[in-house]
Amino acid sequence: MSAEVGQSAPELTAINNERQPVTLADLKGKTTVLVFFPGAFTGGCQEEACTFRDALAEYNDLGAQVYGVSVDSFFAQDAFIGANDLNFPFLSDYSRKTIEDYGIAVNDFAGMPGYTTSTRAVFVIDSEGTLRYKVAVAPTEQPDFDEIKNAVSQIK
Repeated sequence: MSAEVGQSAPELTAINNERQPVTLADLKGKTTVLVFFPGAFTGGCQEEACTFRDALAEYNDLGAQVYGVSVDSFFAQDAFIGANDLNFPFLSDYSRKTIEDYGIAVNDFAGMPGYTTSTRAVFVIDSEGTLRYKVAVAPTEQPDFDEIKNAVSQIK
């Protein structure tokens, strides 16, 4: 399965860094930016997270909410948030169901047999739950942040 622009976003069921369940239905009513990170405390993920942290006011001004998503436990995510002074919540996809449903799973990541994480990806979902933008890049790359903000700004 894969998430495609113009279709309803795949279901999302995760635990936030405050140990509360979050579903796609909980996110409806506001534009949502899901930022999938391969793993907390890696250089590329810290760079990406801090870029979103520094631009969060712009996303808020556009009426969007930003969520980080990774397969890390909420314990690791909470430490990652604290260590990087992040100002947006994270969702733990420890079951890996969401990354499978969104079509961004990377099996045997970094040569570790049996370890599955996501590629670096960003999905923008409108207030009705329709996927309006997606980008996925290799874990060693960064997405085009201006392009993401532009996609959010196009949602009315």
